[in-house]
Amino acid sequence: MPQHSIHAVTAAAALVCLTAAGPTPGTPTPGTATPGATTPAAPAARFVPGPCPKPPQPIEALDGARCGRLEVPENRTRPGGPTIKLSVAVIPALDPAEPAREPVVFMAGGPGADTFDDIPFLVDSGLNKDRELIIMAQRGNLYDEPNLACPEIDRFNEQSVGLGYDSDEAEQLMLKAVKDCRGRLTAAGVDLDAYNTTENAADFADLRKALNIRQWNVYGYSYGSNLALTYLRLHPEGIRAFAIDSITPPQHVTLPWTWGSTAEGIDNIIEACAAQPACKNRYPDFRRTLTEQVRRLEARPLTLDVAPPGADKPVKVVLDGGALLNLIVAFTPRPEDLPAALDELSRGNPERFAKARAAGSVQKTGEFTHGLTQSVVCGEWAPGYTPTDVLNAGRKVFPAWPDTVLAEVPQLPFQYPACGIWNVQDRAAAQRLPTVSTVPALVISGTFDVKTGASWAKDVARDLSRSTSVLVPGIGHWVVPQSPCAQSVLASFFARPTAPDTGCVDDVEPKPFTIIPE
Repeated sequence: MPQHSIHAVTAAAALVCLTAAGPTPGTPTPGTATPGATTPAAPAARFVPGPCPKPPQPIEALDGARCGRLEVPENRTRPGGPTIKLSVAVIPALDPAEPAREPVVFMAGGPGADTFDDIPFLVDSGLNKDRELIIMAQRGNLYDEPNLACPEIDRFNEQSVGLGYDSDEAEQLMLKAVKDCRGRLTAAGVDLDAYNTTENAADFADLRKALNIRQWNVYGYSYGSNLALTYLRLHPEGIRAFAIDSITPPQHVTLPWTWGSTAEGIDNIIEACAAQPACKNRYPDFRRTLTEQVRRLEARPLTLDVAPPGADKPVKVVLDGGALLNLIVAFTPRPEDLPAALDELSRGNPERFAKARAAGSVQKTGEFTHGLTQSVVCGEWAPGYTPTDVLNAGRKVFPAWPDTVLAEVPQLPFQYPACGIWNVQDRAAAQRLPTVSTVPALVISGTFDVKTGASWAKDVARDLSRSTSVLVPGIGHWVVPQSPCAQSVLASFFARPTAPDTGCVDDVEPKPFTIIPE
């Protein structure tokens, strides 16, 4: 998600982790390869020490890190083909006196997010308190060779704030950006079919061996939970403990059913407001107000000149129903401010939403690897369903909303025509499989998550027979950095994987909602 923080995500970017109830093939035997996922022998991977990446905003934790690159085959089904280089950093434990023996390896969200940009959140959350923290950019990410960035799509995202979210003009410009990016990458020799979750998982298996690590602990969030579950299914050896946060179960991830996650998160926010007397009394029609504003803006979009946060020069912003919904999914404004922002909007003050929309006009061009996003989404999430399925899924949960809003997957507009352009191999049969394992596991969800609804974690936990499930009230997507309690639970889990201390969760309540004068 381009404006990379755990709170704000540009709506047109693809750091959405979509959960769904798609077809579920038979359960594989734990630790064995599954049909469509087997690969011939490939040359051994090798780790080459080297300098750490130098992000535009310096990351203090990299100052003492050991860095380098993992060199692996681009496509393991094509022996003798080209290799790619993935950036790696091993961040030392903060307590070097007696660090735990097994490090933690992190799997980032996305697909397409800059993994190194997550390091400050991980350090602040205590991931390297007494263990080494291992960071590896997923294939195609920033600092890798090749880098599947799409500046063309970044530039579209900058323009899109001044267009109707689901307008014909926005669609034409986005599809041109997708076509231009694909053409440039394939002309450079990139094999877009090789950028998938199976290959990503094999990269991490190779990394453990290349670093001569006997056992390590795994922590992944959002798409990283999807990747981690695939990794556990295909490469279970060497995993001591397994933690996932904001779950995207591989067996359920398809495009249409992201609507279920969005509706679940919004419902939980509305119910939490109703449970707080001050919020209930001030915003008794929260749900109706949301529906009314989506309908009103879709029928009569607002066009405004608004300065992005931190800037003086205003930009043109179009606020329609689709934009409103996608800002909510991107947690802009924050859930505790949402009732107040909708109330202001209903009274003719769109400032909170307009500023959030304007923020999308400032992109970190070239840092988000949209090419990896498109290859995963089009190869693994889109196949087997149609735009009609997306629309029907939206109608099921938001029957009073306009079809023009419901026809576009939240945060992934125009994805089916984009996949027609991207044109990668259908990998649904290889990817949509449950992970069955006896490795000790921790499954963390937040009730306010409108990207990966908390209820989708239940099937995952059921198949992980030694799992502990934690549901943190009032927290949205990527729970651990936002919740001291979740940080404590995760630390206790890595210390005692079969008996983590989850007691703090019982005392967690959602923040008070913002109350503005009537």
